[in-house]
Amino acid sequence: MQFGRFMKTSTIPPLRVSPELRKQAEAVLEPGETLSGFVLETLARGIENRKARQQFIARGLASAAQAKKTGKYVSAEKVVEKLERKLVKAKQRIA
Repeated sequence: MQFGRFMKTSTIPPLRVSPELRKQAEAVLEPGETLSGFVLETLARGIENRKARQQFIARGLASAAQAKKTGKYVSAEKVVEKLERKLVKAKQRIA
């Protein structure tokens, strides 16, 4: 994922960290990567993850509201059975 595409016209407040955390961050930098670049990438990925989680929760709440409205529910047993069938098929494709 390319995060250099972001226009860098704003700043994030300075982040105070322990010397140990800074050492750990520096230890995982890719060749040619800067600490600032690492922080930018991590921030962007964190935002993407939060958005995905918010969308997931919204879909779940909408589904629950729809089920409550219609009275149509799927039992946990049926959900687990379907997931198990999917797992078997996925394992067969890999093997």
